[in-house]
Amino acid sequence: MVRRFRAVAGQIGLKGNMHRVVTLASLIERETAVDAERPLVASVFENRLAKKMPLMTDPSLIYGLELDGLWRGAIYQSDLNRDTPYNTYLHTGLPPGPVANPGVKSLRAAMQPAQTDYLYFVAAGANPQGKSLFSRNLDEQNRNVAGYRHAVKKAGGR
Repeated sequence: MVRRFRAVAGQIGLKGNMHRVVTLASLIERETAVDAERPLVASVFENRLAKKMPLMTDPSLIYGLELDGLWRGAIYQSDLNRDTPYNTYLHTGLPPGPVANPGVKSLRAAMQPAQTDYLYFVAAGANPQGKSLFSRNLDEQNRNVAGYRHAVKKAGGR
């Protein structure tokens, strides 16, 4: 597995702080299955890191809970307050390590994020293409989240 990773890393020109790139790419991998969104998600994370904002990424929170045997299948308020090194709601910066095995497209996105001023994103539950909505400020994000929650509820979710 390590040999294969090194071969692919060489093929795509992975250089610099490999730990940082792989950790960031793992978050990208877990946040979207839509290849075209990967550079946009990377831009959100890079913009938040530059502003020293918490990443607030669920996959990292869930990974930390899984490591401690505390993942219950849904995120609760108490989980958001649990102090694990992977809780990117409490801690700024990247988590201590990868939370998943990133694919080539996520690695490339981490190496070359889109240039945006986005700070937030949410899955677009009402969007028939299943694409995320990106926003520059909290007001936009709150509207997008409300739309997502409405779409989930309409589809019979919680």
